[in-house]
Amino acid sequence: MQAVIQKWGNSLGIRIPNLFVKEFCLRHGSAVDIVEKDGAIVIVPPKISLDALLASVSADNVHVPIETGDSVGNEAW
Repeated sequence: MQAVIQKWGNSLGIRIPNLFVKEFCLRHGSAVDIVEKDGAIVIVPPKISLDALLASVSADNVHVPIETGDSVGNEAW
């Protein structure tokens, strides 16, 4: 896929196609790493750690348990 480099202020920028935005869960303000690898420019999406995910859990966004019925086999509850 090709993209066109455009001037943004004193810098240059590339628009990231929506296909990649959705695939890598990017949004306005997302931080990415830009690295050189084997003569290519590589944009690396952020990796969310388990600690970061757990830090976002609060009493307001935790779900309630779902009752699935009685045990039907050798489940131990």
